[in-house]
Amino acid sequence: MKGQFGGIFGVVILALLVWAGFSSVYTVPAESQGVVLRFGEYLETKDPGLQFKLPFGVDSVLVVPVQRQLKQEFGFGSSGATNPSQYARSRSEQSAERSMVTGDLNAASVEWNLQYRIEDPKQFLFKVRDPEDTLRDISESVMRTVVGDRTVDEVITIGRQEISIVALEMMQNLVDKYELGLRIDLVELQNVNPPDQVRPSFNEVNQAQQERENLINVANGEYNKVIPRARGLANQSIQEAEGYALKRVNEAEGDVARFEAMLVEYVKAPEVTKRRIYLETMQKVVSGIDKKIVLDSDASSVLPLLQLNQNQ
Repeated sequence: MKGQFGGIFGVVILALLVWAGFSSVYTVPAESQGVVLRFGEYLETKDPGLQFKLPFGVDSVLVVPVQRQLKQEFGFGSSGATNPSQYARSRSEQSAERSMVTGDLNAASVEWNLQYRIEDPKQFLFKVRDPEDTLRDISESVMRTVVGDRTVDEVITIGRQEISIVALEMMQNLVDKYELGLRIDLVELQNVNPPDQVRPSFNEVNQAQQERENLINVANGEYNKVIPRARGLANQSIQEAEGYALKRVNEAEGDVARFEAMLVEYVKAPEVTKRRIYLETMQKVVSGIDKKIVLDSDASSVLPLLQLNQNQ
């Protein structure tokens, strides 16, 4: 009887040892961290790899994917989502999420998504109940605040990038304040449109504004093409006039200087100066004549002196 009891006890001990061996060893995946609990209370956080803990359920491990990129969508939902909090499951909730009022009291349909990671597993698991649902509430509240501070034109057209940047900063501040243990990597606006009831009118307004901008650009192009050319022609004419005026002034000053020099010489010797002027003038006049005839005042007739040959 004692031998039988001893055999059963040995089997039990062996089973306990096997169970202890299996329950004290665990592996944390590469993209995760292991949160160790002792009797349900947080003990420590383990990095990826083979790890050990107390067996028999004294220590338990929660594996948290800290390197995985998680996503939440608002106003729409992508098929094949594995994250339970990725998007609202009902159409009515999605419609309520994307329906917003802008700062100029216009309605807008805004769809966006955010990408985030679990940065602190301890905070993520123990600080706030349902941290990802809380993140959805934070994101919707912040987006309504940011959109409500801007006009509908800014939300739909030029202000999308700024809205994403401001919303991300505000969301991260609230996440840190509530100690959710999350880090938001990206806030991205998707489809931003006016409501379906006013979309045709809004499109007509946008088309009119685009045509207006196009006409302004065409007019500016013509202005930039014609005005510089006209300015160039005007500058060219001014420079030509200034050059002509300078030339005439220089010529006049030269004539005056020459006349004054000649006057000085004339005062010194009037007869000589007259003769020199006469000779210089005759030289200029005679040098331009092809045929020259010299007459003597005592000659009785001009015919004997002429060579009436048309070729000479």
